[in-house]
Amino acid sequence: MSLVINHNMMAMNASRNLSTAYGSLGTSVRRLSSGLRIGTAADDAAGLAIRELMRADIASMNQGVRNAMDAISMIQTADGALQVIDEKLIRMKELAEQAATGTYNSDQRLMIDSEYQAMASEIQRIASATDFNGIYLLNGQLSGDDHNGSGLVSTGRVKIHFGTGNESSEDYYYIQIGCATASALGVGLMASAGRAGRSVSTQELAQNALDAIQQAIISKDKIRAHLGSMQNRLENTITNLQIQAENLQASESRISDVDVAAEMTEFVRQQILSQSAVAMLAQANSLPRMAMQLIGGG
Repeated sequence: MSLVINHNMMAMNASRNLSTAYGSLGTSVRRLSSGLRIGTAADDAAGLAIRELMRADIASMNQGVRNAMDAISMIQTADGALQVIDEKLIRMKELAEQAATGTYNSDQRLMIDSEYQAMASEIQRIASATDFNGIYLLNGQLSGDDHNGSGLVSTGRVKIHFGTGNESSEDYYYIQIGCATASALGVGLMASAGRAGRSVSTQELAQNALDAIQQAIISKDKIRAHLGSMQNRLENTITNLQIQAENLQASESRISDVDVAAEMTEFVRQQILSQSAVAMLAQANSLPRMAMQLIGGG
C-alpha cells in the first residue's frame, strides 16, 4: 500500500468497521434493555408480522374470557332471582294445599288467597325487575329463538362472543332465558282468564291450583336447568380459552423475546470489536505523520 496523505485508507477501513460494530452494539443494548429480539421490522420482518397477529389473538382471547365471565355473572343473577321465585311458588303450593281442605270457611280462604295473590305479585315484580347491566333477564325479553344485533339495542336471545373470529361453531353461542313472570307461569290474577292457578278463594279453585303450581315449578326448573348447563359450558370455555392464550403467548415469546444469554455474548463481542476499532482508528490516523517525516527529511 502506497504512503499517501490525501486518502488514509487504513483509517477509513477502521472507521467503517467501528461504525458496523458500534451499530451492532447499539442493537444489542436495545434488545437487552427491552427484552425483545424484534424491536423494529428491520430486525425480522416476517417474525414481526407473525408476532403482531399472535398478540391480536391473545388480546382477543383474554377479552373472550372476560366476556364469558360476564355471561356467567348474568346467569348467576337470573338463577338467584329464580331461586327466590322458587320459594314463592313453594309457599303458593302450600297455601293452595291449605285452602283445598274442607276445614276452612270462606272468610279464611279469602285470607289465604290474599297471601297467595301477594306471592304471585312478588313473582311478577321479581321477574320484571331482575336485570344485569340494563338487560332484563326474566320478563321474556330473552326468550325468543332469534337474535338481532343490527340495532343499537340487540333483541332476542343473548349472543355471547368469546372467540377471535366470527364462526358460530367456535366463536360464540346464544343464551336463551325463558319468561318467569307470574302471568307466564300461570299463577295469580296476572294469569290469563281460565287458568287454574289464578286463585285459591274456593276449595275447588284451590284443588285445581295445585296442578297449575306444580306445572309452574316445572317450567321454572327447566329455565334453571338450562341456565346451569350454560354456566357449565361457559366455565369449560373459559378454561379452554385460557389454555389457548397461554400456549399462544408461549409461541409469541419464542418469536419475539430475546435470549438474554446469547444476546449478552453478542454484546460483549461487539463491545470488544468497538474498542479494538477505536484503538486501530487512532493508530491509522497517526500513519500520515510518517509521510511528514519523509517530507521533512527531504
